[in-house]
Amino acid sequence: MKTREIIDYLNSRFIPVYQESYDNSGFLIGDLDRELSGILVTIDVTPQVVDEAIEKHCNLIVSHHPLIFGGLKRITSGNATGRMVMKLISEGLSVYSAHTNLDNLREGVNGILAEKLGLTDCSILRPLEGVLRKLVTYVPLQHAEKVRQALFAAGAGGIGGYDCCSYNSDGHGTFRAGDGTHPFCGEIGEIHTEDETRIEVIYEQRMESAILSKLRKAHPYEEPAIDCIPIANPLNTVGAGMIGKLAQPVDAGIFLATVKETLGLPTIRVSSPHNSKKVIKTVAICGGSGSFLIGDAKRANADIYLTADLKYHDFQTAENDIILADIGHYESEQFAKELILRTILEKKCNFACQISAADKGYFIYI
Repeated sequence: MKTREIIDYLNSRFIPVYQESYDNSGFLIGDLDRELSGILVTIDVTPQVVDEAIEKHCNLIVSHHPLIFGGLKRITSGNATGRMVMKLISEGLSVYSAHTNLDNLREGVNGILAEKLGLTDCSILRPLEGVLRKLVTYVPLQHAEKVRQALFAAGAGGIGGYDCCSYNSDGHGTFRAGDGTHPFCGEIGEIHTEDETRIEVIYEQRMESAILSKLRKAHPYEEPAIDCIPIANPLNTVGAGMIGKLAQPVDAGIFLATVKETLGLPTIRVSSPHNSKKVIKTVAICGGSGSFLIGDAKRANADIYLTADLKYHDFQTAENDIILADIGHYESEQFAKELILRTILEKKCNFACQISAADKGYFIYI
């Protein structure tokens, strides 16, 4: 199998367009036409992980955190990133990363963390905005069903857990065909009135090109009228953080002990010791750095918010409304390796794919 095939597959599952503007997810290093010998899955690309990939004959590393993240202006032996890039290229290894796009997917980093913690009835804490549009087009009555089905097949018409959603209203359209046109109905130079159906569907902007292509192929008019309108509705299946319920309310101390055991943590930083007896039912989570969602967790009436990289004054914002728990950056994202491996194995590859044994994060607790 060529590297290109697995990269196309990963892009279809992890959807790089959902990454944040500051991020650098995707195919970062390597040759797309190289034959794959094996894949090594990791959170971070470190010198130890690179050596492990070489030793295990894995010529593609799939990581959560991008090796090339900020503005890399020089590739030299003067820093760790430069040395790794040089070694990866010289050894014929490739690197692909799924970072904030994997954070934002419902089934991504937070989805698998919620699964491990036993949360149910989960939803996105801060749904993604600015990615939905409404398409409006006008079709002769007898062709409306064909066009609707083409739009649905291209991915339009999804609202939450529903698909094939559309609004349809009948009316009368007018037009006059000019010289050199080939009108579906009416005569050149004459104003024509046609009974038409107005079809409205919602779609994700990332699908726009494919949807418009399918629409034009299915539409009988030479020049169909098409409106693509940005809408304010958030995309509730994609976004930052997650909130869910425990099967039964539990004492905060017992729940935190369960979190420590599940994540393999020797310790957790927790706000407000006088809240230690609070009963936990609703849990908000965000793998990685999630202080920006504290307000969202409070507004959602979460009893506790689990995330990482909290500063001293972040804990102050908890007041008496919520328990904040810093569960570690690497630790909160560690299950992303299992998720990535699971996704790759669904492709039924004929080469070795494994989780790195050398990937352990950048610090330890003592």
